[in-house]
Amino acid sequence: MKTVLKKHPLAIRWFHWVNFPILAIMIWSGILIYWAYAKYAISFGNLEIYHFFPRSFYTALNIPHRLAEGMSFHFAFMWLFFGNGLLYVLYTIFSGEWRYLLPNKHSFKEAWQVLLHDLHIRKYAPPQLKYNAAQRIAYTAIIVMGLGSIITGLAIYKSAEFGWCTWLCGGYASARLIHFILTIGYCLFFVIHIVQVVITGWNNFQAMVTGIEIVKPAKLPVQTEPILEPLPETPQPAIHEEA
Repeated sequence: MKTVLKKHPLAIRWFHWVNFPILAIMIWSGILIYWAYAKYAISFGNLEIYHFFPRSFYTALNIPHRLAEGMSFHFAFMWLFFGNGLLYVLYTIFSGEWRYLLPNKHSFKEAWQVLLHDLHIRKYAPPQLKYNAAQRIAYTAIIVMGLGSIITGLAIYKSAEFGWCTWLCGGYASARLIHFILTIGYCLFFVIHIVQVVITGWNNFQAMVTGIEIVKPAKLPVQTEPILEPLPETPQPAIHEEA
């Protein structure tokens, strides 16, 4: 017999599915802007290991070289990105959902155990509530990254009007670099997030669509290390000594 569990409130699902296409558009338009001045690369001394991004990247994805179009989309959707993110943070604070999202003092140790479990090196996963320790760290990091993208984005967009943002980032050049690094971080998060969804299966994806999760009774308890309890003592026959 299967059991239906409530997992994700409507607001969380709404923020999730609205943010996904908005962030995708922001990344796409950001690439169009970056191509006008593609200066970043991974290098070791004078040896350039990888340049972000080579011309073959744009050719393979058929990305047009249109700076004005990229700026138009980026500056329009950034307000939707900001608004959706702000509402999400406010909701998690006032609804109490933050209790499931913020890491605790055991999260970093347990996140390592979660990784070992996902790699099939460790047999048992650490105990969890709604999210495991790795998810808590990742989802909290995304919120911090979103704040960083807004500050660095304002520093790039209106460096004079938002001078304090530019100053906070250490100048226009460093703001642009931080903004780019955060974008790469989003891309990595996207890839890992999608892989994890595929690994966990349809039930996990369905929960983010419908808000409920259908599980078997055997899966209801959180998987933890087995607890060995002492067996009850078997009564022994009394032995009487004869005088």
